[in-house]
Amino acid sequence: MRQPHHPKPDPVLPGQESVWDYPRPAIAEPTSRHIRIVHQGVVLADSRSAWRTLETSHPPTYYIPQRDIAMACLRPNPARSICEWKGQAVYWDVVMGADCRAGAGWSYPAPTPPFAGIKDHIAFYAAPFDEITVDGQPVTPQPGGFYGGWITAAEAGPFKGIPGSRFW
Repeated sequence: MRQPHHPKPDPVLPGQESVWDYPRPAIAEPTSRHIRIVHQGVVLADSRSAWRTLETSHPPTYYIPQRDIAMACLRPNPARSICEWKGQAVYWDVVMGADCRAGAGWSYPAPTPPFAGIKDHIAFYAAPFDEITVDGQPVTPQPGGFYGGWITAAEAGPFKGIPGSRFW
C-alpha cells in the first residue's frame, strides 16, 4: 500500500490560519464571517450566520442557512453522494433565467450528529459563480473540481486537490 505523502505546510502569514492545523476527522463550527455569492447581478446568498467545515489540508467549506439564500433560484438535483463524516448529501441546481448551474450546491438534510449544525444549510462550489466573497475577500475554488472548499487570503496551504494530493 502506498504511504501518504504529506507536504510541507506553507508559511502562515499574519491573519492566516493553516489548513494543516485543521482537525481530522472533520468538524463543523458556526462562523460570523460575511459570506456573499452574486451571480448575473443577483445576490444568491448573503449571510453572517453560516457554518464552516474544517478538515486537515482542505480550505473551509461554508454552509449557508436557507433563510439567507435566494431559494427561488434553487431547484433540487437528483444527484446524491456520501461523506464519511457528514452522511448523505443532496444536490441543488442554481437556475437564473436560461442559465442553469447543475449541481452547484449541496446539503445534508439529515447530517450525522457531529454535523447537526449544517442541517437546513447549503454549500456551493465557488467556480460556477461570478463573485463569491468571505469578509469581502474574493474566493478561489479549491483545486481539483471535486472538493467544495473556498480559499481566501486567510488560509495557508497547500490545499488538497492539487496534482499529487490524492493520498494526503
